[in-house]
Amino acid sequence: MNEPLPWFRAKRYGWGWGLPLVWQGWVVLGVFYPLVLLGAVVLLPRPGPWPFVGYCVALCVLLIGVCWLKGERPRWRWGR
Repeated sequence: MNEPLPWFRAKRYGWGWGLPLVWQGWVVLGVFYPLVLLGAVVLLPRPGPWPFVGYCVALCVLLIGVCWLKGERPRWRWGR
């Protein structure tokens, strides 16, 4: 009856999620972007881009996992 709001709304067109609906989703994004920048500062000066690429892939997998667990169920949408 009193179901909590999803953190991320499904996109209106296409598949996936859009901007957050509640503050918890904004916190997730507010942590994600600085972690990507921190990884760029720490990992990009090393020879080769692969440590940074692996780090970003891991962060993206975590972000998708949070969106999957706390967001609306994704499906292909064609608009209203």
